[in-house]
Amino acid sequence: MKLSELQSHIKEFDYAPEHSEHYFLKLIEEVGELAESIRAGKGGQPDLAALKGTIAEELYDVLYYVCALANIYDVNLEKTHELKEVLNKAKYNR
Repeated sequence: MKLSELQSHIKEFDYAPEHSEHYFLKLIEEVGELAESIRAGKGGQPDLAALKGTIAEELYDVLYYVCALANIYDVNLEKTHELKEVLNKAKYNR
């Protein structure tokens, strides 16, 4: 799935611009949970039965709220990636 497809998928059922602060606070909460999973060393790609509380699950949750916020603020993350890569290539001589 492309990032733009993920953004569109999330927007279909979870789009509430009037609650932008809520989405941001959820992002921060998920980053905290990711930190806990990293500290606990719950890495690797789990199957469905073992997903809960893993780094994989928390990374997805962070990505979910990043996409939700991008939708609210009308940001195309794929396009932003392309633009940022141009800047980073110049900045880091890549």
